[in-house]
Amino acid sequence: MAPAFTTGGEVRNRPQDELKRILQKRIMVLDGGMGTMIQQYKLGEDDFRGDEFKDHPKLLKGNNDLLSITQSDIICKIHKEYLLAGADIVETNTFSSTRVAQADYGLQHLAYRLNRISAELARQVADDVGAQTGIKRFVAGAIGPTNKTLSVSPSVERPDYRNITFDELVEAYAEQARGLLDGGVDILLLETIFDTANAKAALFAIQQLFLEEYESRHIFVSGTIVDKSGRTLSGQTAEAFVISVSHAEPLGIGLNCALGAVEMRPFIEAIGKCTPAYVLCYPNAGLPNSFGGYDETPGITSKHLKEFAMDGLVNIVGGCCGTTPAHIRAIAEAVQKCRPRIPPHPHVFEDFLLLSGLEPFRIGPYTNFVNIGERCNVAGSRMFAKLIMAGDYEEALNIAKIQVNKGAQILDINMDDGMLDGKSAMIRFCNLVSTEPDIAKVPVCIDSSRFSVIEAGLRCCQGKCLVNSISLKEGEEDFLEKARIIKQFGAAVVIMAFDEKGQATDIESKVAVCTRAYYLLVNKVKFNPSDIIFDPNILTIGTGMEEHDLHAVNFIKATSILKEMKELDIYSIHFQSLSHLQLSILDATLSLLSYLNLAFLSLYVHWSIAWSQSKWRSFKSVLLISWNGGNPRGHTQRIPLPCYKGGDGYGNCECRKTACL
Repeated sequence: MAPAFTTGGEVRNRPQDELKRILQKRIMVLDGGMGTMIQQYKLGEDDFRGDEFKDHPKLLKGNNDLLSITQSDIICKIHKEYLLAGADIVETNTFSSTRVAQADYGLQHLAYRLNRISAELARQVADDVGAQTGIKRFVAGAIGPTNKTLSVSPSVERPDYRNITFDELVEAYAEQARGLLDGGVDILLLETIFDTANAKAALFAIQQLFLEEYESRHIFVSGTIVDKSGRTLSGQTAEAFVISVSHAEPLGIGLNCALGAVEMRPFIEAIGKCTPAYVLCYPNAGLPNSFGGYDETPGITSKHLKEFAMDGLVNIVGGCCGTTPAHIRAIAEAVQKCRPRIPPHPHVFEDFLLLSGLEPFRIGPYTNFVNIGERCNVAGSRMFAKLIMAGDYEEALNIAKIQVNKGAQILDINMDDGMLDGKSAMIRFCNLVSTEPDIAKVPVCIDSSRFSVIEAGLRCCQGKCLVNSISLKEGEEDFLEKARIIKQFGAAVVIMAFDEKGQATDIESKVAVCTRAYYLLVNKVKFNPSDIIFDPNILTIGTGMEEHDLHAVNFIKATSILKEMKELDIYSIHFQSLSHLQLSILDATLSLLSYLNLAFLSLYVHWSIAWSQSKWRSFKSVLLISWNGGNPRGHTQRIPLPCYKGGDGYGNCECRKTACL
């Protein structure tokens, strides 16, 4: 007998395994538009109010979710029509049932109740139709995007301003998910996602509920591409969107709304190529006409989706705005004999480190050196520090833009300074970055020695970030807790070779600390090995002090040993190779001879690593030189490695060879 779980006071068999079995055998059908059907009833203000809300001070017409309470017969009838038309999965009437969205109607206090009642209605109808037809039907709890966004400011004059916080959205989504789960849904469906940061807040809330209160259910995630540019409203491409939400391991990922099937096709194809999840697609009935209506007939919509199915693009199909039970019946008949898409295994990017800003960034076995722009670092750039201290964030933003324009593939942001409120500064700057597409297209590295600042930065980014860094310095319990939070945010992480005894300096300790951290992350946190980056610590070199003589050599040898250890999933692990190469320069003003010394030394270390590594190209590396001589504030200054063919050191050169990049 299959394991059972309790929901809504009833014990039922788990549907998870059954849902997976069906998806492996055939294409499943989702229902169509709820709003489209409600409009056909031409309900007035009194209909929306019912008896319970007849004296409510605000207008309630248009609050379709409220009809689950005031006109439950209509909602049940719509569910039944879709199920009898051939839908395998019916969505709850809860698209706007968060306290955030319901606040427009003054009904935020009803959020939990709306979700639970709507889920119970859909559950009852699905079970009744399932018993009537002998075919199992599933209920998906619909979770909409809310009417607020974390990535876009509502004020043109204040691009860093947000009218809601990540934590407020997490709280609202958690309340909604509780109601849906208590009402008996089989699936949680995040849909019409126009801002991935909002979706990440919802996923954060759901994962927390599964961790603490509820048995896990399957998650579907559906984004919305707003036009033929192939981007969401907040600017992400379909591929970047997939990377940003894949940490939650959704059973299905796809698109809905805004576009018809024809316009949606290239983006569905793109998603299918970059995810091992099942692909769902439920488009509008074409594009809206001049009156806001939809003219695409059931025959046309079903024809397009049948073509998707015949070409092996989809696993779940349905309809969104403008679709009716007639559309769903035609779609179900059209795909009935089509084979479902087979998710790629192994996935083409399975062993890649996947990051994203507005665009995807992939680091794989044949990726060369990765350039991280570190000028947005108050500890590494005196100019940036002065601008941040003076509150000139717009000019500080130009430093970020220049770095990206010059070839930075990841943007490092660090606000660690004793004279600065690091959390506030991180939030403000990250919010500004998200409003500049030329900067936000690359992933962000949230860099801080204070974990509260790291969390603040992660709350502001819709893409998949990199965290720099955590270590075993404070012990295993602290390390594991931080790793779990980072995983829940969907970020990759840099692990410093540092444990309770201090910084690892010799080869043996570097290898031991990194190996221990790896097993803790993979076995206890279930961290994706591809999201782990080791920094085995080069430490200070070139000082003339005898105790520093072996620092660079120890780093090279430790890295070589780690990469050759068969017990580690080493093809999925990356290394931060030359992160901070510390050089002691006596004179604060670098002479030409000093620059030449730096150049030769950097090339020597560069070629030494190439010589020592048979798998040279699988390094995840940042080649930056820093020096600290003559700096009264003790800040580390950084310059890029020179290119021997006259490039600018950021990879913008003609040769683009290993020794240059």
